[in-house]
Amino acid sequence: MSSALKIESTNFDSEVLQSKVPVLVDFWAPWCGPCKLLGPTIETLASEYAGRVKVAKLNVEDNQELAARFGIRGIPTVMVFKNGSPVSTLVGLRSKEDLAKVLDANL
Repeated sequence: MSSALKIESTNFDSEVLQSKVPVLVDFWAPWCGPCKLLGPTIETLASEYAGRVKVAKLNVEDNQELAARFGIRGIPTVMVFKNGSPVSTLVGLRSKEDLAKVLDANL
């Protein structure tokens, strides 16, 4: 089973911006209730889209500069990056179907 990749400032550019495949990044924090509820969905997507999409988690508390860089104001925020740029953003707790629809549109 695949699991979401841990992203931080040291590997963000190489894993997300330079990725050859679309990347879903879950901007979250450990104290965020909705983020905890979204966690299992993110892990499921990581397994279901393995090899086609990278699925990653970024702790906004540990990486405040990246959260600021991408204008993260509320969490959870899920952003899909393609060819080095954000192409879709979903804010708040979303269903697996909503996230899958965004991923499928960017494959």
